[in-house]
Amino acid sequence: MRPVALVTSAVTDYRERPFRMLAEEEGVEVLAWADGGQEHPGLAVRHVTQAGAARLVASGRYRAVICGLGGRVALPATYLAARRARIPFVLWASIWRHPRTPAHALSWLPTRLLYRRADAVATYGPHVSRHVAAARGGEEGIFVATQAVDGEHFGRPVSAEERRAARERAGATDDAFLALFVGRLEREKGLHVLLEAWRRADLGPDARLAVAGRGPIAPGGTGVTALGPVARDDLPALYAAADVLVLPSIRTATFTEPWGLVCNEAMHQATPILASDAVGAVAGGLVRDGRNGLVVPERDADALATRLRILAYAPELRRRLGEAARRDVGAYTYAAWVRGMRAALAHASQHPTARS
Repeated sequence: MRPVALVTSAVTDYRERPFRMLAEEEGVEVLAWADGGQEHPGLAVRHVTQAGAARLVASGRYRAVICGLGGRVALPATYLAARRARIPFVLWASIWRHPRTPAHALSWLPTRLLYRRADAVATYGPHVSRHVAAARGGEEGIFVATQAVDGEHFGRPVSAEERRAARERAGATDDAFLALFVGRLEREKGLHVLLEAWRRADLGPDARLAVAGRGPIAPGGTGVTALGPVARDDLPALYAAADVLVLPSIRTATFTEPWGLVCNEAMHQATPILASDAVGAVAGGLVRDGRNGLVVPERDADALATRLRILAYAPELRRRLGEAARRDVGAYTYAAWVRGMRAALAHASQHPTARS
């Protein structure tokens, strides 16, 4: 049986295992156009250019193709190549709000055409499915391939010693309130809003905000600890040590948070989430206000400060939200992602929309 081509920019740490699982079921070969030649044992990966990926798809080597939204050349060229080869084309969609720059405005019509003409669309979650359905003219052929992380890794038991060491690294004593941010230190992540909200919350000398990641924004202020980049193996203990994970992303002309996998990671350690309504994991239904976290309007530092104060002084609320977080994230697995992708492939093969 010919393999399925999966056209993407790179095989990241959190994608390698689900790609391998999908390959075991469907015989996938990954065409990675920005992977830098990295080795991925047990997974068939071809390191190609964007145009090279399209040429391979057109060659007749594959029985179907899955293509992500990235790549100015890779996406349209792969679609056209799939049509020339008369094989099913599955679009892997992550966007739930089209970027609003003049250049992106020009790209909306061809993107909308791809949404409509793809044989099937696999999405990050129901928020993306709604966006695609509006462009596609209905829900037919749209499948959720849910966003997931390695639950065994991020949900592993964390010892009291590890938790204590992580809190010490963050500058927090055993009894102090510890809020955590993990991600790129960029404006679109809302870090400037969080730093202002932390200042306004005024939680006292012992409270700490730990900021993990790298980027142009230098976190600082009373009670703020800049951790720099944190290794993947150290993250479970850091999540377990934190009283809340904060993800205050904002919408910009070029960016709307597609999901926010740090939410999944922290929830596996029963850590509640405090997120803005511009986060995909909120719009997609994982983070739910009052159930497993709290949600605030984007860019609203006062609302964020109020929720920080509520959580700082309500340990029982944090415990209840955290327990629900661990339960709810359990459904967001690599196996669920594979099921969604396979359903999209099956539909694309059985219900062609544009192949002749």
